[in-house]
Amino acid sequence: MKKRNWIYISSLITALLFVVACSDEFLDRQPEGQFSEADVATPDGVENLLIGTYNMVPGGGLEGQTWHNDIHSWVFNIASDDALKGTDAGDQPEQSFIEAYDFQSFNVHIRDKWRGLYKGVANANITLTTLAAVEDGISDERRAQVIAEARFLRGLFHFEARKMWRSPVYVDDTNFQLNDLESTKIPNDREIWPLIEADFEAAVAVLPTTQSDVGRPTKWAAKAFLAKAKMYQGWDEAGNANTTKLGEAKVILDDIVDNGPFILMDKFEDNFKVGTRNNTESIFEVQYAISSAADGASNRGIGLAHPYTDPWGCCGFYQASQNLVNAYKTENGLPMLDTFNDSNVPFETDETTTLSTYTGTLDPRLDHSVGRPGILYKGFKIYQTDFVRDLTYAGPFFSMKHVAEPEAFGQGGWGNLSANNYRIMRLDMIYLWLAEAEVELGDLERARELVNEIRSRAANPAGFVPRATQGAERNDFTILEGTPAANYEIATYDDAWTDPAVARKAVRFETRLEFALEGHRLFDLQRWGIAAETLNAYIASESQLRSYLQGRSFVEGKNEFFPIPIEAIDRSAIDGQPTLTQDPAY
Repeated sequence: MKKRNWIYISSLITALLFVVACSDEFLDRQPEGQFSEADVATPDGVENLLIGTYNMVPGGGLEGQTWHNDIHSWVFNIASDDALKGTDAGDQPEQSFIEAYDFQSFNVHIRDKWRGLYKGVANANITLTTLAAVEDGISDERRAQVIAEARFLRGLFHFEARKMWRSPVYVDDTNFQLNDLESTKIPNDREIWPLIEADFEAAVAVLPTTQSDVGRPTKWAAKAFLAKAKMYQGWDEAGNANTTKLGEAKVILDDIVDNGPFILMDKFEDNFKVGTRNNTESIFEVQYAISSAADGASNRGIGLAHPYTDPWGCCGFYQASQNLVNAYKTENGLPMLDTFNDSNVPFETDETTTLSTYTGTLDPRLDHSVGRPGILYKGFKIYQTDFVRDLTYAGPFFSMKHVAEPEAFGQGGWGNLSANNYRIMRLDMIYLWLAEAEVELGDLERARELVNEIRSRAANPAGFVPRATQGAERNDFTILEGTPAANYEIATYDDAWTDPAVARKAVRFETRLEFALEGHRLFDLQRWGIAAETLNAYIASESQLRSYLQGRSFVEGKNEFFPIPIEAIDRSAIDGQPTLTQDPAY
């Protein structure tokens, strides 16, 4: 049986006592009651520091907040066409500003994302600098492994920062000195993609192909993130392809597909259940754990993004847009690439049966991604509008993938918390990134084959949500075995792809359908260089249903990225002069 040594268990991390002694998001205050570098310069100390670095990956390692910096990035994905803030108008106004493209440098959600990511960077660097001071008690092989893992994590934190900000700062262990708060006050005057790639390349060179501890990165994970970094450089802000970077990514992606040990799961839903964590499709997962005695290592950062009804009861954030639901409509089994939003999938249900009245054909992934009235919600009960806090505000639909299934519910002090891992890197992502690259590099038929692999899995009837009928009590239902919940119809692309523009649109549409509400959509639109046109079209339609979006707009050349927090700029000062420079767009 595979050893399962969960490495994100915060209750085990004495390292948290040490790591806050870093420059702490460019704070000028002197840390109090901290250990010195010499105190932890032991083999055990290094291992604890490394675990403390892993603890920052989910985003909950900052005192006083857990979800602003959550790895799912759901707070920021509400600025995409997939999601709405949800809950009600007065709840968390900072999110309302993000949803309305009013990005301000003093927004605490943006501030805490910066804080959390750079605390993760600091943890990685203190691990490396402390390891360098340990001369005995650690083998050369283990030393190399610690360095590789720390650099992988440092690359991951900087990668997340580069998605958020146009010009974030890169801080490595040559800049970092534990007892010098000025050491990390360096300018953000260079492009950090090459430095991110270097961290992942260093990890690729050393990490093993398998790990005995679930949650530690393998060589395959490092390759996948290296390829992802190159894919994020695959287009400029005007949407022009960088075929050199895409070609580099293709080499790595082909290697993972051809030589990696990964296999698509038979059912799409198996990527979103506690019971099927760390499966054959998984390349790297953010590990969560929970028990009746301890819930600190759970997916706390997304706890507020659960339905407002029982058994959750809080808090109604992260609802799904009408635009997203409409995207799952099909015609002859294929997506309606240009006309999907011409009419809305309704939310009304039959008064007698409480089932959805919509009979049009749909991609079956819809009902594994979005809760909609009349459809069984992840095995709990039939979804109705009582799942949302304010129907008139953010509409009738709700996110679903991150919610644990009933068998894994209620293990800790708060039922919203679970051990449902975040599958941040998996094989279906590799397939669709490779399809993107193939389109731009000219092999449209290979792109079609890859997309069809994804669609064939989605078409497996064993993975369809079953129809359920309402019982006498609200929480009672009966499943009609063998009967799908809706008129699911999904087909593969059987005609050859000959037009690059059509192929490009099909691949990007598939990416949206496959990864909806997983926190990627805003950043996909950003990297493709099509955020402004896509999101302004979205606002024009969605604002007809959500009045608070009326008059809003996405500003091209500005809203693709967030402003650097003013706190970080102020606290970067040396002799009164900030070393960080604000994005010129702000």
